[in-house]
Amino acid sequence: MIHIGRRLLWTGIVLLLPASLGRAQSAQAIIQEVVAAEHAADQNDHSQWTYLEEKDKPSQHVLQWVATSAQSDVQRVLEQNEQKLPEERQRELIQNFLHDPKAQKKQIAENSHDNQQIDDLLRLLPAAFVWKVTGSTPATTSLHFEPAPNFRPPTREARVFSSMTGDLVADNQQHRVRSIHGRLIRDVTFGAGILGRLRQGSTFSLEQQQVDPRLWQLTAIHVHLEGSALLFKSVSLQEDDQRSHFEEEPSAITLSQAAERAMREPAAVQPEYRAASKTQ
Repeated sequence: MIHIGRRLLWTGIVLLLPASLGRAQSAQAIIQEVVAAEHAADQNDHSQWTYLEEKDKPSQHVLQWVATSAQSDVQRVLEQNEQKLPEERQRELIQNFLHDPKAQKKQIAENSHDNQQIDDLLRLLPAAFVWKVTGSTPATTSLHFEPAPNFRPPTREARVFSSMTGDLVADNQQHRVRSIHGRLIRDVTFGAGILGRLRQGSTFSLEQQQVDPRLWQLTAIHVHLEGSALLFKSVSLQEDDQRSHFEEEPSAITLSQAAERAMREPAAVQPEYRAASKTQ
């Protein structure tokens, strides 16, 4: 009876453990599973959303509602550089975009390029870094990464990415990235420094959240890169992007319907509403 009781006890404990921890996966196996899940989500997620976005750059601040569609994304700018835009001006900017196929095509190309770049970099995670599990909870697994000494980056972007050290938090159940934070551990030069240099200490981070039982969205991007490019011209890529208040829309929503949806959102966002966007 004692042996049976102990067996039942341990069986219960194992069943309560998250799948990834219950299998005692290695750090490398966890990352490979995360990369596979992220790639599958990128290929299969055709959902459309309305959300609040706040973007900060050194010379620009924008607060806007974004309504996505398969054709393009509509941006309803509420504030620009701390100045509120009248609703008439908001509508004018949207109408200009709706009647500008070149602007729509450019936005689609930029979004596609960004998504492909993120997917390409995610695929590098297992090979570009040495991984170590640093902590776990029933919901998440935390891992630290360092550059793999024998990795040969195939692109300039990969050279920068693979020169970072940092930490990643993975969701145990759906194997998605909850957050990743990286910091350059050395200067990265191009053309012996003549074409460009990114300085040690530059950082980037991103965060994702589950916004639906089956869907995740990027909620925060922070990029702080310092360096020089082309004849030592100083460059500074500083951007902080916060996204919140996600509402799913029909997947077949048209561009004009997305515009109407964006205009139905609050014209004035209260301070507490904006504060929530930084904590969601």
